[in-house]
Amino acid sequence: MLSILGTLLVGLVVGFIARAIKPGDDKLGWIMTALLGVAGSFLASYVGMAMGWYAQGDSAGWIASVLGAVVLLVVYGLVKGKSS
Repeated sequence: MLSILGTLLVGLVVGFIARAIKPGDDKLGWIMTALLGVAGSFLASYVGMAMGWYAQGDSAGWIASVLGAVVLLVVYGLVKGKSS
């Protein structure tokens, strides 16, 4: 249980950093920001394993997690822009 809370807390921090880096107004709440950060970390880990940067079971670092979250924010903005 503590591991899940820690993951969500780190995801929240990563999500806030990603939202601060990416220009534009992203109207996401706290929960969506945390989920964005966690998903960005998973994306960075997956891409890192596919590229041979990380071994199986390694987690992405802070910078890679933030970059993954920024990518997801850009994709979210594109999808949201087309649906509006």
